[in-house]
Amino acid sequence: MGMDKFKEFFGGKNDDDDDDTKENRKINEDEYYEVSRNAFLDSSNSSKMVLFEPRAYSESQQIADYLKKRSTVVVNLKRVTPDQAKRIVDFLSGTLYAINGGLQKLGTGIFLCTPNNVDVEGSISDEAKEKALKKEMKYDEDEVD
Repeated sequence: MGMDKFKEFFGGKNDDDDDDTKENRKINEDEYYEVSRNAFLDSSNSSKMVLFEPRAYSESQQIADYLKKRSTVVVNLKRVTPDQAKRIVDFLSGTLYAINGGLQKLGTGIFLCTPNNVDVEGSISDEAKEKALKKEMKYDEDEVD
């Protein structure tokens, strides 16, 4: 086996092949970047919402995986203990911070988790705060009378 064949077998190049290899490498890089760009555009155009009702803290990672794939997730924490619910929210908060996402409380134990490609407009008021505000306003009215 000649030295050129030996080099070629182990990935070495002949001096004659340098121009062809550079041209092939350029074409392959262009194809790679085009495929990557198209994959990114396709994933950013598709929107998916996932409803999740975990029964244990161990399911937090599955929710985070959906968020990493840029899906919106609504999480209902009513089937877990308050301790587990707090741990899940803490875990998801860290995930959302890492992907520059957002967390919004929709109701008691229900949260909307959004990746950075989703914009949420408006807000949902907290029932407990509304009741406290109404009670406070009624108290103020009673003092005036």
